[in-house]
Amino acid sequence: MIDSLTVLFVCVHNAGRSQMAAGYMKELSAGRVEVLSAGSAPKDQINPVAIAAMAEEGIDIAHNVPKILTTEAVKDSDVVITMGCGDTCPIFPGKRYEDWELEDPAGKDIVTVRRVRDDIRGRVEALLAEILPAA
Repeated sequence: MIDSLTVLFVCVHNAGRSQMAAGYMKELSAGRVEVLSAGSAPKDQINPVAIAAMAEEGIDIAHNVPKILTTEAVKDSDVVITMGCGDTCPIFPGKRYEDWELEDPAGKDIVTVRRVRDDIRGRVEALLAEILPAA
C-alpha cells in the first residue's frame, strides 16, 4: 500500500492544461494524492476561460497561481505529467513520466477549452485507475 503519492502536472504557462489537470486530480482522488502543478514559463494568472470551464464542473481553480517548474517539485513527485513543455522537465530515475499531447487552450473559445477539459478529465481518471489501489 502506498503511504503517499505525489503527482506533478507541467505545461508551459501553468495557466490552463496543468491547472485543469491538477483541479481534476485533487477532486477525483478525494485527497488520496498530493497534487502539484508548474510551468516552464508561467503566466501571471490562470486562463479565465479555463477557470470558467472548470467551474462548470464544480471545480474552482480561480485562486490558483501559476508557478515556475523547479527541480525540487520533480524530485518530490512520484508521477510527472508533461503537456507540451518539451525537454524542460528534469528526469530522475524511479519516477513515472508521461507526456500528454493536448491542445493549448490559451486564447481559445469556451467550446475548445471544454473539449480540452474533457480530454484532461478522461486522462486523469485513467491515471488514477492505474496509480491508486481499488477502494
